[in-house]
Amino acid sequence: MFDDLRLAGQFCDDVLQVEDIQFPIHTIIICDCSPYFQTFFGHQKRTGKVLPIPLVSPDVMQIIIEFAYTDSVAVTKDNVLELMLAADMLNIMGMVKACSNFIGEHLCSQNCIGIWHFTDICPSSELRCKAFHYIMKHFEGAVNCVEYLQLSVQELTEILDKYEVNVKNERTVFDVILRWIAHIPKEREQHMAVLLSKVRLGKTSIEYIRDNVITNKLVRLNPACLQILDDSLKIIGFLTTHMPKTGWSNTSVRPRLPNSLMWVTGGERRCKASCDIAMYDHLVDRWINISDKLESPRAYHSTVFLDGYVYLVGGSNLMERLNSMVRLDLRTHNWQEVMFMHYRRCLMSITILNGFIYALGGINEDVGLNTAERYCPKTNQWMLIAPMIEGRHSASCATLDGKIYICGGVNRTEILWTAECYDPETNQWTLIDHMTIRRSQHRVAAYNNQIYAIGGFNGVHPLKSVETYNPKTNTWRRLSPMLTHRSNLCLEVIEDNFYVVGGFMGITTTNCDEVYCPRTDTWRYICRSKMCRVGMSSCVVSGIPNMLDFTFPRDSLPQYYVECDPE
Repeated sequence: MFDDLRLAGQFCDDVLQVEDIQFPIHTIIICDCSPYFQTFFGHQKRTGKVLPIPLVSPDVMQIIIEFAYTDSVAVTKDNVLELMLAADMLNIMGMVKACSNFIGEHLCSQNCIGIWHFTDICPSSELRCKAFHYIMKHFEGAVNCVEYLQLSVQELTEILDKYEVNVKNERTVFDVILRWIAHIPKEREQHMAVLLSKVRLGKTSIEYIRDNVITNKLVRLNPACLQILDDSLKIIGFLTTHMPKTGWSNTSVRPRLPNSLMWVTGGERRCKASCDIAMYDHLVDRWINISDKLESPRAYHSTVFLDGYVYLVGGSNLMERLNSMVRLDLRTHNWQEVMFMHYRRCLMSITILNGFIYALGGINEDVGLNTAERYCPKTNQWMLIAPMIEGRHSASCATLDGKIYICGGVNRTEILWTAECYDPETNQWTLIDHMTIRRSQHRVAAYNNQIYAIGGFNGVHPLKSVETYNPKTNTWRRLSPMLTHRSNLCLEVIEDNFYVVGGFMGITTTNCDEVYCPRTDTWRYICRSKMCRVGMSSCVVSGIPNMLDFTFPRDSLPQYYVECDPE
């Protein structure tokens, strides 16, 4: 109503002038959007009703006035920076937040450093944090843009020193330093030692240091750099002959934070469901118990990670089968109950496709369900989709190339080796080639354009066999088996490796966890967890800004003391 009055020029009691453009306004409306205008109108010496506004363009002033009246703003890529600067100057915090949110949604590798710098002149703690986290997460892309070369030595040192820098290899960090120095060599060569100290050289190799680092002139002629290399070589030599190169707090070998962690929840032990949560940090081969325990115990449930939330779906509390779903906001550590499924589902299969959570099959009242449904987080609603061709519980599913593959499980009378594929575009299920053996309580994962089926139970004993399905040829083939036979296991893929946790060996549960390398088709054991339970569920948590809350403390890792050479 007030905006209609403004546009009609009715009851306006002041006029703002920007350059040669005048804007009739209602003073009380403008003052309500900003303390700046309250002070401005209170102290302005008036020679009339026309009040000049400096340092703002007419176009921006028009948008500000519209925001004051409508509490909405049309932010675009072309006007967002100018709007945010003007809103910050005029203390219009609602507009600052709107602009900050818009910029945060359009962060990319090409602009994240520039936006981080922009928050120096237009402060926004939320945007600054978001931009810095983006730099950490997309480090290798961010340092390939021109803006990275404009970083000061203090800024580059701050970035390289962070645990959160996401690099697959520390060689990338060394190359970044050399390119930054080469941009202005006369000014920057003096900083070689302080920057080199931020490289985890102990995470490389003796050969790399010998062939690529010590041969660099800036390193070879700098005593401080040579000392850094000497310490790193001693640590590498020690670790090579004594133990794996993980799990040490020395700067040169201290692992950075992983971009992904394995999250394991719930389960059953001694006829009691658990509320416990644990995380596996693969970069240090350590487990850590999480304080964010489940609000109510669950076993034989499913877990997925989506948009910063961990969702726990269905399962059982060992008194009844559940259709409830809860989620944990990893940023705030708060639990929230969300919409229930249409069906109670225990031992179901779950996956994510196109931003939806799919729940397939499961058991209720001792019947293997063929029903399937999907959850939309935006609307907080479950919707039934086409039922599967065959009812199944204790199966497992994965998403690959826009389709869902579900394999094995149990129907009314037998353990299955059948598999089927769901296409969301047609809402139809199609049978595919069956597995080489019958499996239930196994796990499947998608990797490298194939579906992997691991472990399980064949009706006689737990399995350690592994097979993979190629959708292009519609065929399965066997791979190297696990070291330990197990059913009801947890399986996740992190950085090209398959991590298997827990499970049932036929007589007892196991905590002999292991990892599979598909490149070499080999298995090896990893650090044992303390979770000797069945019915646990897992997912991979990745890309959250507070990853430090869930990783093993780097300062708690053992320290290796480098012996100094006698003078």
